[in-house]
Amino acid sequence: MKKSALAILTAALALSTAAQAAEVYNKDGNKLDFYGKVKAMRYMSDADTNASNNADKSYVRIGFKGQTQINDQLTGYGQWEYNFSASNSESSTDAQNGNKTRLGFAGLKLKDFGSLDYGRNYGVIYDVEAFTDMMPEFGATAYTRADTYMLTRGNGMLTYRNNDFFGLVDGLKFALQYQGKNDESSSRSGNVSNGDGYGASLSYKIIDSVTINGAVSSSNRLIQTQKDSEFGSGDKADAWATGLKYDDSSLYLAATYAETRNMNPINSGATFTQANGVTRTVSGYVNKLQNIEVVAQYQFDFGLRPSLAYVQAKGKDMEDGIGDADLYKFVDIGATYYFNKNMSTFVDYKVNLLNDDNKLGLNTDDIVAVGVMYQF
Repeated sequence: MKKSALAILTAALALSTAAQAAEVYNKDGNKLDFYGKVKAMRYMSDADTNASNNADKSYVRIGFKGQTQINDQLTGYGQWEYNFSASNSESSTDAQNGNKTRLGFAGLKLKDFGSLDYGRNYGVIYDVEAFTDMMPEFGATAYTRADTYMLTRGNGMLTYRNNDFFGLVDGLKFALQYQGKNDESSSRSGNVSNGDGYGASLSYKIIDSVTINGAVSSSNRLIQTQKDSEFGSGDKADAWATGLKYDDSSLYLAATYAETRNMNPINSGATFTQANGVTRTVSGYVNKLQNIEVVAQYQFDFGLRPSLAYVQAKGKDMEDGIGDADLYKFVDIGATYYFNKNMSTFVDYKVNLLNDDNKLGLNTDDIVAVGVMYQF
């Protein structure tokens, strides 16, 4: 049976937050699109161990994408995106509110030869993570987080991207990336600082519905960060990831696997005793982390999109007295209902599978996120 227009639109919308951008200007080779969303959302949890798990999480997000045709070969472009929290009091400061620039970069594209841009952008490891960052709310909440090297959004990204391999191989994409040093300062803690780093990603669409990709990155760590680390004191922060997805507009299946070294912070404050009787506090970075994510979703013609996912991030061969330990382990059960291309409502249930007596003293709350969203 032929899919309805609503099913096609909502499937596309689920894969891109800017899918329904409003065209503001398009004349003489200059184009400007404005996009945004209002997400009215609440987290709910029975546990009282973490107040943020039972709180208003509403926000507003806006941005623009612009491009200008310089000549028949060369195009200039830029993108900016900002997040406004709608969950705090009017007297709160911007930092407390969570108001922040998510993206801000500009660059040039030379037809089949690719594009080069610089600014605040996504790191190449997220090229893989994007496959499973599909849940209504709790996607990309394990090993990836903002301003952690090239795992997701970060500052000082110089990125070269090429689609279809110079126009010679359909479906073959690659990217090369350099991230400049971001020193620890009064406004930037060690957890979100980095030395110079390099990364690359490669993606190939095997057939129309199946895509495979992979990415690697390696960055210098700052000396102060290493000195302050009880765990993970190496001089390099490394990551690699690979993923596979199947997407036929109705059925979406994806799986990713990633490993990091000295990259993911862990500061739970729990104590543990080594074999020599010395008691230490859990603080620093995971020496080695292994992360697996699996997502399955189906887009019904009438607008419903149920979602099921499993996520596990395990620290391997950690300090004497801990050994292997899960940092994240949960099943995600969710659903989104699209009234039309602009309006939707959702529920997302994060079933935390960590044991209450886990070695790292990590939070074990189950969380339910419910909300309604308008986007354009």
